[in-house]
Amino acid sequence: MIIATSGDADQRTPLFSLDQKGIFEREIDQAVLEGRVDFAVHSMKDVPVFSKDSRLSIASVPERGSVADVLVSKGDILLKDLKKGNRIGTSSLLRVAQIRRARPDVNPEPIRGNVETRIQKVDQGEFDAVILAEAGLSRLGITKRISERLPVEDFIPAPGQGALAIVTRRDNSKVIDILKSINHPPTRAEIEAERELVRILEGGCKVPLGALARAHGERIQIAACIFSINGKEKLLAERSGRLQEAVALAKEIGEELIHKGAKRIAASWRTVYV
Repeated sequence: MIIATSGDADQRTPLFSLDQKGIFEREIDQAVLEGRVDFAVHSMKDVPVFSKDSRLSIASVPERGSVADVLVSKGDILLKDLKKGNRIGTSSLLRVAQIRRARPDVNPEPIRGNVETRIQKVDQGEFDAVILAEAGLSRLGITKRISERLPVEDFIPAPGQGALAIVTRRDNSKVIDILKSINHPPTRAEIEAERELVRILEGGCKVPLGALARAHGERIQIAACIFSINGKEKLLAERSGRLQEAVALAKEIGEELIHKGAKRIAASWRTVYV
């Protein structure tokens, strides 16, 4: 079954200017709720945090792919070698802020379309480069187009990047039991921590929140940050602890960022991109 979403229909409005959540999955999730499909597979970073009374549930989180951002540029030019004024396409405010921080002399500009369309816009000269998630290119089998893998230290990913969310009805126990067979507990713990940060900080496409949790055996490391509009101010908080404490640690990080001024920075972004 092919289902067109709101995000597919509007290919012109920048994502961070849309005053709504779930534009890439709402119609698909509605099909799940109505029983027209048994489950849906989404990119985790596109899935809003469900309310407690939601009839939907993330039944399974398969093992995560790469969390890194990558640059695809004309002539495979590295980010540091792009010329002043070059245009870099991105639909993410987080990437906008990090580009401005790393290369304040280039121009991040809104771009729409799927991965192949965005790369095509580089090939056609509409943009000098685009920043994309490595996991997306990997799943499409086009990693050869990567010009540079950007360091996570400089380009922290969006919460959930590299992971998939398999969504079904909360009361569909038969399907949930089947989907549990492909759940990856370490990835699930990472994702639950990152999504707790989204919940606390009210992060979304209009707030440049970066978050990354990494599970190592029975331990987990979590980092999160939020950037000012020009990228110069970066609020960072980190914690490490037991895997079972992942959500509690994320809550501590979120509260620390709020204490440092995260709400002030978030408000400044929302007044610019309306």
